[in-house]
Amino acid sequence: MPTAYISHSLCLKHDMGAYHPECPARIHAVEDQLIASGLLNYLQRHDAPEVTREQLLRVHDADHLAFIEATSPQQGMAQLDGDTTMNPYSYRAALRAAGAVIMAVDLLMERQAENAFCNIRPPGHHAERARPMGFCIFNNIAVGAAHALEQHGLKRVAIADFDVHHGNGTENIFHDDPRVMLCSTFQHPFYPYCGADSGNDHIINVPLAAGAAKEEFRNAVTEHWLPALERFQPEMLFISAGFDAHRDDDMSMLKLNEADYKWVTEELKQVAAKYANRRVVSVLEGGYELHALGRSARTHVKVLSGL
Repeated sequence: MPTAYISHSLCLKHDMGAYHPECPARIHAVEDQLIASGLLNYLQRHDAPEVTREQLLRVHDADHLAFIEATSPQQGMAQLDGDTTMNPYSYRAALRAAGAVIMAVDLLMERQAENAFCNIRPPGHHAERARPMGFCIFNNIAVGAAHALEQHGLKRVAIADFDVHHGNGTENIFHDDPRVMLCSTFQHPFYPYCGADSGNDHIINVPLAAGAAKEEFRNAVTEHWLPALERFQPEMLFISAGFDAHRDDDMSMLKLNEADYKWVTEELKQVAAKYANRRVVSVLEGGYELHALGRSARTHVKVLSGL
């Protein structure tokens, strides 16, 4: 079965202003690399639908949804927090971003695709149950994980997050839900300044010091993630695919490269092959140096596709 590639043109219209690192060009950076490599021709392309209110309410409070909708401007810009701004297209873009992950789950459960990559923005893993933050409006991957559990009746799903920033929103939503395992690596101390000591049996947080590179990252995955995933035996595997731990990305001080993203994707695919009927849903999170982002995402998608 093919790899599904899910995006939407509205993801390009969400714009938080000149010089903001979370910019529309990120979508193009990924897609341009997929086109140049010839990969895109072999992917099953889809336009993301809008997420429904019911699907959002599985992971977000009603007050959160009301706040986002009320803040959405008819013109100009509106500030959600110090880092996160909405323009007139942002609300609809956020609905499509979360809807992409819903579609990915449905395609895999209906056996129309083996795995999926969602090239979407705004990203999601900082959005908490009742709070947007860190460029994130809705928690896209949490919406998808909850959909797999509630709509499709899965009993265990796992999320692997290798973004350089801790996915505090995903942890906030699932910290007390043992049906969801979160395995995370992130630079610490670093924004959002949490996660180092908040784990439990199903929240596997592995903080990495500034300057950490291949050895530290691969040891974290091999010694912490993989044994936990073996015990948990997830029925679907999600990836919060943030590429901002790349050595060329000045958003952080970790030193990963394309080979590390290739390796971790291969390791996660093996877990999915063993326990999850090969089902992997990957969702774009961070990655702000456009050349490094494009190359890293291309490498990641190439492994997912098996091409």
